[in-house]
Amino acid sequence: MEHHIKTWAEMAPRLVAVAAGREHADLVIQGGRLVNVQTREILDGWQVAIVEGRFAYVGTDASHCIGPETEVVDAAGRYLIPGLCDGHMHIESGMLTPAEFAAAVIPHGTTTMFTDPHEIANVLGLDGVRMMHDEALMQPVNIYTQMPSCAPSAPGLETTGYEISAEDVAEAMAWPGIIGLGEMMNFPGVINGDPQMLAEMAATMNAGKTVGGHYASPDKGIPFSAYVAGGPADDHEGTAEEDAIARVRLGMKSMMRLGSAWYDVETQITAVTEKGLDPRNFILCTDDCMAGTLVNDGHMNRVVRHAIDCGCDPLIALQMATINTATHFGLERELGSIAPGRRADVILTSDLKTLPIEVVYARGVKVAEAGKIAVDCPHYDWPENARKTVNMGKFLSDTDFAIAAPNNAPRQTVKVIGVVENQAPTKALRANLPVIDGVVEGEDGTCQISLVERHRATGNVVNAFVSGFNYTGKMAMASTVAHDSHHMIVVGTDRDCMAQAANRLGEIGGGITVWKDGEELAQVALPIAGLMSDSPAAEVAANADKMVAAMAACGCTLNNAYMQHSLLALVVIPELRISDLGLVDVTTFEMTSLFENEEE
Repeated sequence: MEHHIKTWAEMAPRLVAVAAGREHADLVIQGGRLVNVQTREILDGWQVAIVEGRFAYVGTDASHCIGPETEVVDAAGRYLIPGLCDGHMHIESGMLTPAEFAAAVIPHGTTTMFTDPHEIANVLGLDGVRMMHDEALMQPVNIYTQMPSCAPSAPGLETTGYEISAEDVAEAMAWPGIIGLGEMMNFPGVINGDPQMLAEMAATMNAGKTVGGHYASPDKGIPFSAYVAGGPADDHEGTAEEDAIARVRLGMKSMMRLGSAWYDVETQITAVTEKGLDPRNFILCTDDCMAGTLVNDGHMNRVVRHAIDCGCDPLIALQMATINTATHFGLERELGSIAPGRRADVILTSDLKTLPIEVVYARGVKVAEAGKIAVDCPHYDWPENARKTVNMGKFLSDTDFAIAAPNNAPRQTVKVIGVVENQAPTKALRANLPVIDGVVEGEDGTCQISLVERHRATGNVVNAFVSGFNYTGKMAMASTVAHDSHHMIVVGTDRDCMAQAANRLGEIGGGITVWKDGEELAQVALPIAGLMSDSPAAEVAANADKMVAAMAACGCTLNNAYMQHSLLALVVIPELRISDLGLVDVTTFEMTSLFENEEE
C-alpha cells in the first residue's frame, strides 16, 4: 500500500525534534522566497527543513535543523510554491496508466491528483477500479482515487460492461487510497430521489468522505437546489460566470477546468477577478488531458498560468490549485501548503506569472528537474482480463453499417448529432439525405456514426448520423474510448472502411484507428481495457499526433476532434447522443428515433 510516507501522527516525535533543533533534517532549502498559500503572502528568505517526507520547520532560519548528513539546497532567489493539485480528472483520458500519467505530469509540478476512474469502471467494474487504485498507491506522488458513482451514467439509456452498485461504493470506502465518490453524473436520479444514488452518497458521507458533483443542466432553479441538497460538494460542469456563482452560493466548490477540450476558466474566473467573490471556494482542475497536452503544454501548471493570464492574482491562482483543493477533500493538514507536518511537496520556480517548473520535490524527494523526471513510477502487473476487453462477438462487414430507409421515398429526413467546436454539448440537427438502393447515405458533411457493442459480444451495431467533422473521401475512424460506457464508436463516410476499422480494434484489444481508401493511416493501441497504454506518454502522444494528422488527411478541420469523437456516446450531456440502445435525446433523457417522420 502507500508505503512512501508515514502519517503526521507517527512522525510527530521526529518532526518536533527536528523543528526544535534536537535532531537534524534530511533536507533544508534556503535562499528562496516562500509562497504562503495559507496567508496569501510571499515571505522573503524563509527556509524549510524536511524530514522523512514532511516539513518539520518552516520559518526565517532553519540553520538549527542542519547536521552533517543534511542536504542543503540553495534556492537562489527562486520561489517555493506547494506542489500543484488537480482537483478533478480522469487518468484514463490521457490514454496512460496511472504510472505513466504520473511520469508525464510530475515534471510539470503536479504532486497530487484526485482521480475518478469511471472509464475503467464501465469496462471492468470494481476490479478495474481496484487495479487503478493499487497502481496509484505505488507512485512517488499523491494519487487519490474517487470511487466511481455512475456506471452506467444514465441507467436505461446505455449498457455498460459492469454496473456499479451502492454495495460496491460502500466496500471501496474502506480502501486506503479512496478519497470520496466520483462525480455524480446522474443528476436527474438525485433530483428524483433515486434510492441507489442516495445510498451511494450516504455511504460516502458516512465514511467521512467527499461526494463529487456533475450538474450538466442550465437550470439553476429548484432542480439545482434539490441536487445540491443530496450531497454533491463540488461541480466542474459550469461554463459561465453565473454557473460558478450559483455553485459557491449554495456551498459547493466551483471547479473550473482547463483540459485538452475544456476552456471553462476564462468565462468563470471573473466571479473572483471582477465580482470579487471569496476565492477559497474556487478550485482549478483539468478534467481531461490527452497525452499530447501533457507532453507538450503541461498539466496543472498550464491551468494556473491560464488563470493568471485571465487576470487572476498569481497567489490566488496558486491557492486554487493547492490549499483550496486539499481543504475541499479534508486534506488541508496533509498537503496543499508549505507548513509544518505537511507532505513536503514543493516546487522551485523563478517566476510566479510564467511559472517555469524548475525543480519538483514530492515527499521530500527530488522527483523532477528541468522538465525531466528523476524517479521511477512503478507499474502494476495488469492481468490478462484487463487486456482482453474488446468482445464484438463477430467479424463485422459493410452491411452491419447500412441504414435501411423506412419507406420508398428518394430522400429521408433524419436526426443528426451536431458536433460543436470546443464544447461538450452537441446540437440535435436535422438533415434531408438521399436514399440509394434502399440505404440512407450521408452527404454535405453529414457522415455516419455507429456504435459497436464490445463488452458482451452481442454483435449489436447502432447506426446514425453526425455532422461537424467535415470528413471527405472514403474514410473511417474507430475508437474504443467512448465515454462513458466505452463501447466502440466508428465515424465514417464509407461502410467498408468502417468495418475494417472496427475489426482492427478487435484484433489489437482496443484503441483508435483511422482508415482511408481501405488503408490504415494511424493507430493508437490501448491494450488495457481498450482505454490505456502502459507505454510512456511521449510514445502515446506521438501516435496520437499521427492520428490527428490522419483525421486532417481525411478532411477534418475541427479543433480537438478526437475528444469530440470520444464523447459522442456520453448520454448525460445534451442534446443528442448515441448509445448501444439507439439515439438518445439528452434534453428529455429518453430514446428517440433516427427518422424524423417515425413515431417517437
